[in-house]
Amino acid sequence: MILYDYHQAPSPRRVRMLLAEKGIEVETRQIDLGAREQLGEEFRKINPRCTVPALALDDGTVLCDSMAITRYFEEMRAEPPMLGRDPVEKALVAEWIARCEQEGFFAVAEALRNKARSFADAALTGPKAYAQVPELAERGRARAQDFLAIMDERLAESAFLAGDNFTAADITGFIFVEFAAWVKVMPNEAQTHLLAWYQAVKARPSASA
Repeated sequence: MILYDYHQAPSPRRVRMLLAEKGIEVETRQIDLGAREQLGEEFRKINPRCTVPALALDDGTVLCDSMAITRYFEEMRAEPPMLGRDPVEKALVAEWIARCEQEGFFAVAEALRNKARSFADAALTGPKAYAQVPELAERGRARAQDFLAIMDERLAESAFLAGDNFTAADITGFIFVEFAAWVKVMPNEAQTHLLAWYQAVKARPSASA
């Protein structure tokens, strides 16, 4: 199997952290998003969505979503469990991954892609050109800042986002916090629970994946 990656991008990093936590090694190929290699004909044949990560399996199946790839590796290697240990934790992992994506990642992408010149004709990922809507940039920053506060509230009552155990929800949340810094949105000093959690996750070996 081959994992198509771009080392600077946040979404494939979610997969790399998961693989590091599970101790799985996979052949990796870099797709240069800066040079728009993802839009070239060769990569389009692999992933018509023109996004990374993409995981090409030996049977020809290609998974083109971070969570689909996470689920695949969770099923392949159950330990350590990253998508929950019991019905409640599994539900909470799913909920917090969704929230980190929808309220966090999407907000930062909204801010970044609707303002940065390099995304002038690429306000949304994928093969089609979408024009920027500058008004969305500040809304995205505000949404990302609001979600940091939500995470701090959650982490005041729970060691990790989905409960007592480190899971894929924490990987998603951690990478969101680092991604938010790209648009100058960062935790403030009063968000002590979020900051402590962030430092704990950053100290994990997988954080350097």
